[in-house]
Amino acid sequence: MTLRNTLLSAAAAFALGVSALAAPVLAQDTKMVGGAEMFPDKNIVENAVNSKDHTTLVAAVKAAGLVETLSGAGPFTVLAPTNDAFAKLPAGTVDNLLKPENKEMLTKVLTSHVIATSAMSDAINKMVMDDGGKHNVTTVSGDALTFMAKDGKIMIMDESGQTATVTIADVKQSNGVIHVIDTVLLPK
Repeated sequence: MTLRNTLLSAAAAFALGVSALAAPVLAQDTKMVGGAEMFPDKNIVENAVNSKDHTTLVAAVKAAGLVETLSGAGPFTVLAPTNDAFAKLPAGTVDNLLKPENKEMLTKVLTSHVIATSAMSDAINKMVMDDGGKHNVTTVSGDALTFMAKDGKIMIMDESGQTATVTIADVKQSNGVIHVIDTVLLPK
């Protein structure tokens, strides 16, 4: 092998090594939500704003004035409805909730998706099993939710009997955990 070929081979090997280091690699504790990597060292709001599947939720959190609260120390478990979950509500519901005069109701709806602890799915499943298949919790809004397990998935029922399914569990945050859900839970 000529000196030129040796140098070219070494340069190619070096370039491959550098590009491998520069390639984005998901850390073990990160998850992809809405096309964005969720970093466990960022808080709930810092991560949620990057999810294209949660733009309605983020707009609602801003309109309700909950950004500072959900950026706080926590710990929080947030049951995060997707844009598709909000789209399942009757026509005009989201627009109506986002009006300044409905801030109190919007806050109640959003805080019915927040639990004042950090509960990973394995802990939730254990509580459900220990309680005979259903585990009741009280949300920050004071509403009751019932956690259940079905076909290996966590299900959550609100006080009106509406049920949401956790579609992405255990999205770790610096101030708690997010579980993505497919239905908006409504306070009674």
